[in-house]
Amino acid sequence: MYIHEKKNWTNFRWNNEKLLPLLASVRYLQGKLFGQMKHLGFDLIGRATVESLILDVIDTSKIEGEFLNPELVRSSIARKLGIEGSEFVKTQKNIDGIVDVLLDATQNFSKPLTQERLFGWHNSLFQSGYSGYTKIDVARYRSAGMKVVSGTFGREKIHFEAPSSERVPQEMDLFLTWLNSENQPDLVIKSAISHLWFVSIHPFDDGNGRLARAIMDMFLARSDNNKMRFYSMSNQIFKEHKQYNEILEKTQKGTSEITAYLEWFLNCFERALHSSEKNLEIILDKSRFWDKHKFTLINERQRKIINCLYDNYDKEIGFLRTSTYAKFAKCSTDTALRDLQDLVKKEMLQVEDSGKKTNYLIVSPTNIRIPKISIIK
Repeated sequence: MYIHEKKNWTNFRWNNEKLLPLLASVRYLQGKLFGQMKHLGFDLIGRATVESLILDVIDTSKIEGEFLNPELVRSSIARKLGIEGSEFVKTQKNIDGIVDVLLDATQNFSKPLTQERLFGWHNSLFQSGYSGYTKIDVARYRSAGMKVVSGTFGREKIHFEAPSSERVPQEMDLFLTWLNSENQPDLVIKSAISHLWFVSIHPFDDGNGRLARAIMDMFLARSDNNKMRFYSMSNQIFKEHKQYNEILEKTQKGTSEITAYLEWFLNCFERALHSSEKNLEIILDKSRFWDKHKFTLINERQRKIINCLYDNYDKEIGFLRTSTYAKFAKCSTDTALRDLQDLVKKEMLQVEDSGKKTNYLIVSPTNIRIPKISIIK
């Protein structure tokens, strides 16, 4: 029996004694990081917000198996936020769509979430009317049953079966009424419950996970009471996506007593806040790097590789070498070597000899070691 099959299933209960120390910890970290952000200055606050939103957009999509180009996501966000100096790059509808949803959720966090607004979000995700090659109901609730399934054909495993389509409108009315009421628990707790409640209804043919995390982000932004973004919960969830799926499945097969789920959520949020401290450090370093080299002439391949090094500082993927550069930039190894030697000459990269291989590292203004590179196809 699933949670939604039980009487009064949305009368969620939890153990405050277990949760209050965790809640106090994340609230303290939120305040600490918000204080650090306020001293960055307007320009760096904007950059930090962009970088956090990029992580949100990319990783909420990764959780669903969709991998987006970070540079195109950055361009879309910067353009939509009206950031000066952002270059116009034509982006795909799927990127602009998820960016629109996340921006509306986090920048307009104080507005009520109505059915019309939610349908607008769904339409932004599926502007073509298709999910992949499958035509789906867009901007309206699903008209058929819904199961969350994994595994190959003939060996499928059912993780969850949502309420029947006939129940969805009434369940969503109840959800939206609760969501928009003010007499509720702490907003971080409300963010966690809203995510669980929404995915348990699974009201749409597709996009339920991304929309649930957008609602989650909206209430986390409301808990900050600020449009500035300095952490990415979706980024942390992606790092822990196995545990994320397991706790959701366990909770949806349990009762309305959801202490274990809320403990996991608060612990995950705390880890996201700790990660954001490193993110801010990198954002500051990147900003100072480009300020230092704003008059240094380099080509687009070189600029892209440096940005990629900064954007993937925490990913254990591989070192930047001549062969890596050539693969990344889709150029010959001779061209790659010339580009790298030029960056070393201009004191943007430095050489680190490691046995038979030569690694290239960013010359960090704050002495951060940034050696890793992610190959974007």
